[in-house]
Amino acid sequence: MQSLARDEAGQGATAVLLLHGIGGSRVIWGGPSGGPSGGVFGGVIGGTPAALAAAGYRAIAVDLPGYGDSVACGVATLEGFVEATIQLIAEIAAPRTVLLGHSMGGMVAQELAARRPELVQGLVLACTSAAFGSSDGDWQARFIAARLAPLEAGLGMEGLAAQLVPDLVSPAAPPAILARARGVMSRVPEATYRSALRAIAGFDRRAALASIRVPTLLLAAEHDRTAPPELMQRMAARIVGADYRCLAGAGHLANVEAPAAFDAAVIGFLQRHYPPA
Repeated sequence: MQSLARDEAGQGATAVLLLHGIGGSRVIWGGPSGGPSGGVFGGVIGGTPAALAAAGYRAIAVDLPGYGDSVACGVATLEGFVEATIQLIAEIAAPRTVLLGHSMGGMVAQELAARRPELVQGLVLACTSAAFGSSDGDWQARFIAARLAPLEAGLGMEGLAAQLVPDLVSPAAPPAILARARGVMSRVPEATYRSALRAIAGFDRRAALASIRVPTLLLAAEHDRTAPPELMQRMAARIVGADYRCLAGAGHLANVEAPAAFDAAVIGFLQRHYPPA
């Protein structure tokens, strides 16, 4: 398996791996990007890697397989995302590794922590859930069909992004934020998006929440309709000692829409549990 494409910023004993959502790539975090997909919005959206580096942490924003500059390893699967991230953890060989996963990235983080808990020393689960919706198989089928409808209609990823992004931000999100988020989503390969959506449809790690024994932050957003705050509060209640924060005025793409508040919440959590040397 080829190494994941990544951007790094900062140094320190604690490495924070930034795992993007289904409609993203490492560019969504706002760090520098040098490859073909880089430079599109690098340094504009979020800037989380730079903020983490300035606080004394080693930030590593990655493209999961099939996204951005990372080579696809056949059909995208949750297991493939996890294995690629495990390989990256071995490559960076940091004394401590914290996984910061947004949406689908949060599912990857939970899955990895459940399978290989010894590799993870902390978790930040942002705007995500412990299961893909209802346990009713019909619900998953309807959700997938709705999300794929723009593609089935021949609108491509650009058309899909135009339809989905407004539901992923707050009602007050400025047009520039919508345009930037649409730009990132529209650059996701259609085949990757299709297979990733199906890959997470069976995700369910609710039973594993009680087994998490590392410092964990559940970071919700007030206007998130994909992973509502009340859902994330229930997740937090099942994780021993978990911190819970809800970002006011933001939607599902909280790191894009409210980067300063998002970064402050993450850094505050890290400083409490892993103060820089």
